[in-house]
Amino acid sequence: MNYINVMERYHEYKDAIHELMASIIAGAFDKNFFDDEHLLDHSMKWLSTHYPFVELIFTLDQHGIQKSQNYTKTQVKKYSTSKGKGADRSFRPYYIKASEHESIVVTEPYLSSSSHNLCISTAIKYTDKAGVNIGILVIDIDLAHAIEFLMGDIKRKKFHPLFSFIYTSIVIGLFFIVAILLFSAGSEIVSLMISPSSEDLKLKPFGIIIFLTLALAIFDLGKTTIEEEVLMQKDILRHSSTRRTITRFIATILIAVSIEALLLMFKSVLGSSEYLVNAVAMMAASVGLLIGLGIYVYLGAKAEVLLKYRSTNE
Repeated sequence: MNYINVMERYHEYKDAIHELMASIIAGAFDKNFFDDEHLLDHSMKWLSTHYPFVELIFTLDQHGIQKSQNYTKTQVKKYSTSKGKGADRSFRPYYIKASEHESIVVTEPYLSSSSHNLCISTAIKYTDKAGVNIGILVIDIDLAHAIEFLMGDIKRKKFHPLFSFIYTSIVIGLFFIVAILLFSAGSEIVSLMISPSSEDLKLKPFGIIIFLTLALAIFDLGKTTIEEEVLMQKDILRHSSTRRTITRFIATILIAVSIEALLLMFKSVLGSSEYLVNAVAMMAASVGLLIGLGIYVYLGAKAEVLLKYRSTNE
């Protein structure tokens, strides 16, 4: 899930994410965190087990100076470059908001200095009976993982590397076919240039074009597959992603069918009239595909606008 998709999903489910974070920090909070760091460590282990998107927990004093060290998940700790205990956090949004409010606060998304992921923080201020600020508890979450957790997408993400491997293997096979077709077309071109004949000059160019057209269509299909399923971080739950994939796939077929129809039309003009019916049929199929694709794109775009409008007004 790329940053644009993350931010779109965040604004779509902002209230649910903030409520979830507030409930997590409310359930995890213990005033003894400010005196006993072992409790913080234990709490982080429990949180990371039940809420895998929680990546950091620490405490601040009343001046925004970090009292505890950073307690993080193992994978976050491995890449963490930020300072821990003693670091000045008084300029961070979670400290500023928590200092000004008595209730639980949640920040807007920002890039974490610990994990370098897009995250949001929730914080709660602890005061004694006299109302004196003792300190602030802060919890960071990985926003993308939190959205996946809320949408039930975690299990699918675990299988994503396997799916990417299978797609890559299939595309490599397609590219081998492309190489064979290009080699066949090259061989035909070489033989036509070395020993041309009047009959070969009439027929062989069509065969060469067929080889090249098939190579182009198969290459474009493989390229589309590798881009959509492996290289791009596609949001499969968004209708526009599925519509883009189908549109590119149908467009590839449409180009190949149109070129083949033109070749048959040229053959019929050169004297092979038996190809005329097939040429017209293929051209009609191309037009049908184009009309169908246009209707699909139009209706899909309208449906997505209606869905966005409905979710905004609910």
